[in-house]
Amino acid sequence: MPAHLLQEEISPSYTMTTTTTITAPSSRALQNGAAKAASKASIKEDEEGINHEVRDDMFDPTYREKEGPKPKFIYVWRNIILMSMLHLGALYGIFLVPSSHIYTLMFTFGYYLISALGITAGAHRLWSHRTYKARLPLRVFLTIANTMAFQNDIFEWARDHRVHHKFSETDADPHNAQRGFFFSHVGWLLVRKHPDVIEKGRLLDLSDLKAEKLVMFQRRYYKPGILLMCFVLPTFVPWYFWGENFAHSLYVATLLRYAVVLNATWLVNSAAHMYGSRPYDKNINPRENMLVALGAVGEGFHNYHHTFPYDYSASEYRWHINFTTFFIDCMCLLGLAYDRKKVSKATILARCSRTGEGSSKSG
Repeated sequence: MPAHLLQEEISPSYTMTTTTTITAPSSRALQNGAAKAASKASIKEDEEGINHEVRDDMFDPTYREKEGPKPKFIYVWRNIILMSMLHLGALYGIFLVPSSHIYTLMFTFGYYLISALGITAGAHRLWSHRTYKARLPLRVFLTIANTMAFQNDIFEWARDHRVHHKFSETDADPHNAQRGFFFSHVGWLLVRKHPDVIEKGRLLDLSDLKAEKLVMFQRRYYKPGILLMCFVLPTFVPWYFWGENFAHSLYVATLLRYAVVLNATWLVNSAAHMYGSRPYDKNINPRENMLVALGAVGEGFHNYHHTFPYDYSASEYRWHINFTTFFIDCMCLLGLAYDRKKVSKATILARCSRTGEGSSKSG
């Protein structure tokens, strides 16, 4: 999905807050003759009106899993040990919450929100799907926030997420939900990737990510970055500035907060692929899950998102249980974000009627 095919001339003014509404093309454009002509053009659209050149994050129905026995799990014991230690520390942190300073709890919640935005507004909606554009100050903020979250650097996160969308629920899906709740939640991080995940990831066009200097800078200095932003800083601030007990700073503000952010994100891969309604496409696994949306600051409207991954809101309802969309809209008001892509109501209703399970409240 080369970024230059989406980028427009950027006005020097910081007042541009446009929203691109995506509608289905006319019936004339869908006729065979027109479709063949369009296939030769530099910009080609599908039934939802989205350019094929930027569709590496759309499901590929031509993929077929290889026949024969599945490869055996190869455990990554370093990850197993570290994840176990993290969650044991987070569990202890829960018991320390009642005795924590109120400033520590407020700081922890704020750090959690910023870390989550680094994933949702940053790695996910901006860099994986390019559903909106961000100016340099916002991109810097989201890069820092993403480093605070420590869920792999932006380049790797976006690459794996595009593979997840293109080959969802197959062997080429990094966290294939068909392999069970535990695997799609955290197990995929505790074993070596399936060979198809690696193979398909190498075939994606990631030139847009490689051209983004901030993304590559973060990737180059990721280890010292996460050590500082995810562990040292959140432990140091409560202890130094308001005299919090060091144990509370470490186990509550750092380990518990980090574990909560991780599991909120993982629930999108597990619970939101198994539990909930499918009003937009009943033929795919992803579901609408309000509890996941609440914990993952707006990422639980997963049936909609996998149906329309190019919508900046990742939901039909914008601000409804969707703090990430609220944040992006606020950034637009400040002139730091622009060119938000939103699917039209007519396109949504048409899709619900065609493939939904009848549980949609659209219209």
